[in-house]
Amino acid sequence: MAAKKAIVFLADGTEEMEFTITVDVLRRAKIDVTVVGVKLKNPPAATCSRGVKIIPDVEMNQSLIADNYDALIAPGGMGGALTLRDDKDVQLLVASFYEKKKIVAFICAAPIVAKSSGIPGSHKVTSYPSVKDQLKDYFQYTEDRVVVDKNVITSRGPGTAFLFALTLVEELLGKDVADNLNLRGEMLTADEL
Repeated sequence: MAAKKAIVFLADGTEEMEFTITVDVLRRAKIDVTVVGVKLKNPPAATCSRGVKIIPDVEMNQSLIADNYDALIAPGGMGGALTLRDDKDVQLLVASFYEKKKIVAFICAAPIVAKSSGIPGSHKVTSYPSVKDQLKDYFQYTEDRVVVDKNVITSRGPGTAFLFALTLVEELLGKDVADNLNLRGEMLTADEL
């Protein structure tokens, strides 16, 4: 079986834990992750929400197409989420992934990106509390820690980042494969999160 591939967005103001935990867990699962920088103010690095600087693998460009990947993930952090929400290329790429029934995943404030990208409001989603009011009248809103609704995955924030990332692994590789990787055991997480 060919390795699964995912894009994880990175912008100034991205929340470090949500970004790093997601990328790390996916890579431990042998998922080929491409970190895509979006509108960085001081390239080559993004300055994240707590001042941590992270360098993306590539900058956002037209060669990134849904056909070459299995999932697209947007971490939160309000600054990063606003940049992603307002970027037309991001919106088009998210919409393309969704239309091709590929996984589109958003954590913390990033579900606002799902809305701006035209993900249908019939989906059940969750988010960080500060963006709830922007989502609750459009999506079917819940306060669950992680929500999987068809190919749309959402989560609450930094405290749910491990569960979000492990859920992505399960959705991409299947629960049996994910369980055999023993990521929960390796990272000393609880069997039931």
